[in-house]
Amino acid sequence: MSKSRIKYVCTSCGYESLRWLGKCPECDSWNSFSEELVETSKKKSNAASNQKSSVYKISEISASEEDRVKTGIKEFDRVLGGGIMPGSVILLGGDPGIGKSTLAIQAAAQISSNVLYVTGEESIQQIKLRALRLKIKSDNLSILAETNLNLILSSIKESESSVVIIDSIQTMHSEQFDNSPGTVTQIRECTSLLMEEAKKGHFAVILIGHVTKEGIIAGPKVLEHIVDTVLQFEGESNHAFRILRSQKNRFGSTNEIGIFEMYENGLVEVNNPSELFLSDREKNVSGSVITASVEGTRPILLEVQALVTPSNYGNPQRVTTGFDSRRLSILLAVLEKRANLRLSATNVFLNMAGGVRIMEPAVDLAVCCSIASSLLDKIIDNKSVLIGEVGLGGEIRSIGNIEKRIKEAEKLGFNRIFIPDNNMKGLKLNSGIRIVPVNNLSEILHLIFE
Repeated sequence: MSKSRIKYVCTSCGYESLRWLGKCPECDSWNSFSEELVETSKKKSNAASNQKSSVYKISEISASEEDRVKTGIKEFDRVLGGGIMPGSVILLGGDPGIGKSTLAIQAAAQISSNVLYVTGEESIQQIKLRALRLKIKSDNLSILAETNLNLILSSIKESESSVVIIDSIQTMHSEQFDNSPGTVTQIRECTSLLMEEAKKGHFAVILIGHVTKEGIIAGPKVLEHIVDTVLQFEGESNHAFRILRSQKNRFGSTNEIGIFEMYENGLVEVNNPSELFLSDREKNVSGSVITASVEGTRPILLEVQALVTPSNYGNPQRVTTGFDSRRLSILLAVLEKRANLRLSATNVFLNMAGGVRIMEPAVDLAVCCSIASSLLDKIIDNKSVLIGEVGLGGEIRSIGNIEKRIKEAEKLGFNRIFIPDNNMKGLKLNSGIRIVPVNNLSEILHLIFE
């Protein structure tokens, strides 16, 4: 005889409570608790005690990196660490309409082995129309329109697929639970069952999870600790660029990104993002600076744009796109204190051109110089690249992957690069680009505006 009880689960982080709370004590989200029905059973089974698990010596286990399934999309394979690992569960998250399903079905069409695409949001006719629009032709791709997990697992065994795509995990439900599809319980338990079957059957599962327009994140946040890999597909609605970013990967690097461009006939890989990001820049304008960022193993040159205007209100505006707003506040304070630039009464607008989001501190120097350039209305040489971390004392701190950044700048035709002085130690690079070491903000501002 089973009994049911009610609990409340935070849809942002999965925190459980016996009563409804306005604010989650774990992640500080407001109005994020949803009511969940939990069934408890008093029956106990001794079946588990009669089962035995197999124990293997590590020397007896055969495994190779060559077992990975190649998707045929180099950017996708790079982010995954070289391809899809058999038996792994991959969560692909992102905003609605960003292109998650398009990326998944394009990858599925190029996999040489059998792939099962399970759709819970569209009919098989709609999937066919999308495939025609994307010009997809594959005899290895099968479509299943189903939301019942038990029937899906049976179809997986019958099809003998090496890769299974679930679109989306929010629509799936298991008959073992009375909760509605999309609730935290259904999402978590369905994922656990899929993961268990994937490990046993040695097939890979790609789960597509989206963020609703109301901001409820019921898939990616709850499932991060269950799945093997978490990929975030992001991009600005007014930009054609899409970035696939690895946030967790048990079988590869967590710093890799893949860059795509959205067209009418699907996603196209961007093989040289530096050249693409710099193609539309205005060369003779103040507030524009070129910097070099490293995402995973790939160096990327991009343009930092700043606009400084007088403030007519009491509180000046600080608006950023693609850069941390708190980090901007720190850099503005350093500029005012260490470089004697009056910024407390001005509006500052900062933009990473191309819709790219950069988090590493190596772009600090470019941000500071672009702000100074806009404030003083002085143009910085468009053939110069600036990289370096800025400390609170105004000092320029050393950064990593310095040789990759220098080679990328030289490849794209830049003739001068400013780097931290400490990075000159041990630098073994025969380069045709002029390398200028700098120690502090005052020194760099004097050099670029001379």
